[in-house]
Amino acid sequence: MEEKINILIEQNSKELQNKADFKKKVLRYLELKNIIDEINENIDLDIIAEHLLSITFSIIGQNKGSCILYLVDNKTQRLALFKTKKEDNGLIIKDKEGDIFDLWVSRHAQPLIIENIKQDFRFDLEKLKTQSTRMVSSLISSPFASGDRFLGLLRLDNPEINFYSQDDLRFLVTISDLAAVAIENAQLFQKTKDLAIHDSLTSLYTKGYFLERFREEFKRSVRQNTVLSLLMLDIDYFKNYNDRFGHTAGDIVLTNLATAMSTFFMVQESIKHFPIPLRKSLKVIAEGDFLEDVNPLIGRFGGEEFCVVLPRIDKKKAFELAERLRLKIEKAKIVLRRNQTNVTVSIGVASFPADTKDEDDLIFKADRAMYEAKQKGRNRVIKI
Repeated sequence: MEEKINILIEQNSKELQNKADFKKKVLRYLELKNIIDEINENIDLDIIAEHLLSITFSIIGQNKGSCILYLVDNKTQRLALFKTKKEDNGLIIKDKEGDIFDLWVSRHAQPLIIENIKQDFRFDLEKLKTQSTRMVSSLISSPFASGDRFLGLLRLDNPEINFYSQDDLRFLVTISDLAAVAIENAQLFQKTKDLAIHDSLTSLYTKGYFLERFREEFKRSVRQNTVLSLLMLDIDYFKNYNDRFGHTAGDIVLTNLATAMSTFFMVQESIKHFPIPLRKSLKVIAEGDFLEDVNPLIGRFGGEEFCVVLPRIDKKKAFELAERLRLKIEKAKIVLRRNQTNVTVSIGVASFPADTKDEDDLIFKADRAMYEAKQKGRNRVIKI
């Protein structure tokens, strides 16, 4: 009799457990609607990622351990850490390009479950120790894919063994499949947006976006009664580089010039934060003569023509900066088809309100000054 009672109790327990498991599954898949609604309502990748990780970490991870999103970097074609959710907010994820488990998922484009890392002989644990200082005992991971294209992966890990089940993995795969479309759409949207803002070759602002930002800065200067200067640059004898070294040479010259300009103005902006001895050792700019609270705008204005807006910089200082920039560009060496050469530029400078109080006229006068620099022999700076 006692044996029958024990059997009935065991059967009842199993039924209750099955009902609990079934209820858990139903609740999970009901949450899918919320996931779909959240990610489909947005086209911003950061917002999509935030919703995705919050829901996944809560439903599957039970807000324990870590939830990590890696996306493929378009430039390097490697995994790059994009966003995390962690039980311990002070925990640092050091695996910026993923660890051995993430590389396995990206290489095989398949989901992965590990119940106990120490007992999984597919992976070199000694290598893992050198890669990460985090305590990880179990994990599940699922790839994002669009057709044959691998987009990234979503991973959950925990310091406890056997924390995740096959049901957890199946649910994670379902979430990943749904999110892949939203992530790809968001990336395409961002790429389209970037193409409208940044020149594809130099990564500087496009002419249209540059002019939009220039007009904003000009209006701010008028409103706040502050000065503003504009530099117009043109590469000297640009056509000769293509004629002498081939058509790709022109692209190399343009990208090198864009890098030189970006670096120059970044240094000028950053140097104010350095200690005085370090400023002197850099020999970039004299002490007391550096940019304060300036955010220069740099754009590609035409084929080999560039523009720089210098808010809160008067005509005298703008001329000095332009001359330093010209010298920096002239001294820089460029290798074209194993031949070392250099580039020179002609620069025109015009300022508000010293030269004009009209935004279009400021562009015209900076352009005219640049043309005068070319007429007077090139490789020089002329202020209107």
